Amino acid sequence: MLEKMNERIKKLTVWDIGLTKAAVFFFTIIIVKIFPQLLNIGYPVLIVLVLLAGAKPLYAFWMKK
Repeated sequence: MLEKMNERIKKLTVWDIGLTKAAVFFFTIIIVKIFPQLLNIGYPVLIVLVLLAGAKPLYAFWMKK
């Protein structure tokens, strides 16, 4: 299943990826509007989440050969 998904992802352009990121951004705004208590999460927790979510893609893009 992952192989099929990887093949389909190869068909995406930079524009497609950018539009996907924009859609996720606006979806996040909707979620925060529905659940405003999410804004009370502390910065250290957010920093840890960003590092955890970004570690694998950054490694794959910059260091994996």
